[in-house]
Amino acid sequence: MKYKHTHRPGFLLGAVDFCTAGLFFLLYMPLSVQKEIDEILGKKTQPYWLAYLLGTFNFFVYTLVWMAKVCEDTKKKAIELGIKPHTSFKHMMLWNILGMLVIVGPAVATEGYFRTLNEIEEKLNSTE
Repeated sequence: MKYKHTHRPGFLLGAVDFCTAGLFFLLYMPLSVQKEIDEILGKKTQPYWLAYLLGTFNFFVYTLVWMAKVCEDTKKKAIELGIKPHTSFKHMMLWNILGMLVIVGPAVATEGYFRTLNEIEEKLNSTE
């Protein structure tokens, strides 16, 4: 089994990240997810900590766009593997911007991303 974490609770992770103003992902992404994302996408993505740092200067718009781009790349990889994606650039942006009106929007966006990532990792594990 190549990927050990195929059951990440996206909604819970998103809720914790929201409650900590993004500081949770500042630790969680580089310690648990960043290497897997780079490996799955087949390219080196910008480190989350740098996207977070650059986001501090513009109300975290930069950080949101960074995550939305990663979501779009993950969606393309899911489609390539024959998996129905639950995330995209638009999904991440809309749930984070408009979803703030119902407070749980960012957690819903994160759930979609990690659900897709979990399915990709499960598929890649099964093909080894």
